[in-house]
Amino acid sequence: MLTVSNLSVQFGKRILFDDVNTVFTQGNCYGIIGANGAGKSTFLKILSGDIDPTSGTVSLEKGKRMSVLSQDHFAFDEYPVLETVMMGNIPLYELKKKLDEVYAKPDFSDEDGILAGELGGEFEEMGGWTAESEAANLLSSLGISEDMHYTLMSDLDGKSKVRVLIAQALFGSPDVLIMDEPTNDLDFETIGWLENFLANYDNTVIVVSHDRHFLDAVCTHISDIDFGKMNQYSGNYTFWYESSQLAARQRAQQNKKAEEKKKELEEFIRRFSANVAKSKQATSRKKMIEKLNIADIKPSSRRYPAIIFEQEREAGDQILHVENLSKSIDGEVVFDKIDLNLTKGDKVVLLSRASRAATAFYEIITGSDKPDSGDYKWGVTTSQAYLPLENSEFFKNDLSLVDWLRQYAKTEEEREEVHIRGFLGKMIFSGDEALKKSNVLSGGEKVRCMLSRMMMKRANVLLVDEPTNHLDLESIQAFNNALKNFKGTVIFSTHDHEFAQTVANRIVEITPKGVIDRYMSFDEYLENDTIKELRKKMYEV
Repeated sequence: MLTVSNLSVQFGKRILFDDVNTVFTQGNCYGIIGANGAGKSTFLKILSGDIDPTSGTVSLEKGKRMSVLSQDHFAFDEYPVLETVMMGNIPLYELKKKLDEVYAKPDFSDEDGILAGELGGEFEEMGGWTAESEAANLLSSLGISEDMHYTLMSDLDGKSKVRVLIAQALFGSPDVLIMDEPTNDLDFETIGWLENFLANYDNTVIVVSHDRHFLDAVCTHISDIDFGKMNQYSGNYTFWYESSQLAARQRAQQNKKAEEKKKELEEFIRRFSANVAKSKQATSRKKMIEKLNIADIKPSSRRYPAIIFEQEREAGDQILHVENLSKSIDGEVVFDKIDLNLTKGDKVVLLSRASRAATAFYEIITGSDKPDSGDYKWGVTTSQAYLPLENSEFFKNDLSLVDWLRQYAKTEEEREEVHIRGFLGKMIFSGDEALKKSNVLSGGEKVRCMLSRMMMKRANVLLVDEPTNHLDLESIQAFNNALKNFKGTVIFSTHDHEFAQTVANRIVEITPKGVIDRYMSFDEYLENDTIKELRKKMYEV
């Protein structure tokens, strides 16, 4: 379907890809993974023709159509929403314009009638007469209501634009669909719809995403970019991650017999195959795991940060009491009359459809802001460590990372360089990297510094606002595991389904009309019909 041959990409002296050869075939979904800076988005741009490689070729099978999720949210501002979606199928859209031009002629002739008939026949063969209804159905499925279909794109907010551009990419069932971070700015329900759509898609999908649940739900293969090469593996992200970790452990076990290692790998494949077969996304064409060869499983060379949260002391039973808490921002009620009582061991995922609500809640309970009404009280035995959504205020100086982290040390022992470097080293700042200036860091590096700061505090309550922002998959996986293993109390907000499902034992949703509070798993919360109705009422204007 889509073939990459001898692909090399070089920017100056930096070699991004070297002699990459791979094939993307029909009926499969390929997740492109790699560390930050490995070239995932660049690779997609080369596949789509936006960037030329230094050498090598990309060839699409003759007669096949490719569609790419647009990253330019302003490119279609002058067009109505429905027309923007139909522009996703360029051949069909161009034919429709020709047909409209012929019919619009004031001096419509017999020759024009013949041409219109020919174009109409071609249009019918391409499914043109049902195209508008298909586009409208896609928009509705993605949460763009019918009354917005003829609105100009320039009048939509950013999140609505993203949904329209996804509909545009999906429109007309392209033979090859390329999507870079398609779940950004989508809510959990819309991501779920997209997962199910792609899991049952008959053509080729190539996707980059930091959403592990999404990759697990849709991918039949993982294409791993590492050291300028691309290796392709059958299975989804979790299978790749767990099998690569198993292979790495086995490589370290020098004394273990080859036969024992083979049996361990075979048992791993059997277990994973059974789990895949039971999942709701599994279809006959996607049960690729059963055909795996033992030789396919290789250790990963990735570096995972060592995120370990320890408590200086264990908290008592009373963690946080919130009473009648309300907050408005710019005249909009983001939450109202919130009552909440946290006890030891609660791991709460904090939900809200208002993007500012969770951050406003954290700012209040950490003392950075005041509520409009109500009060809160921390338990006397608690200590808190907070990872804020916005961290730029922490990085305005030009201190080295060693001196930056030293600011947050509480004792002379903690201020010693060897101690500071230990925390930074866990976050993959080793050697000269620990001497970087704090005001020149990337978004991901800043978050890793903030995690070092959190670990140093040794708090028994962790407050985490959107923990996966700016992090690569390796850091996300390590952070996820750290919160699962933490013995204290956690309050976190996230758009990462896997985080919410694997960490939370309690769901708290703050709304303009109060709070929904349930002890259950995240998946149970989303799938419960009674809760669905309750959530609908809590957000009704």
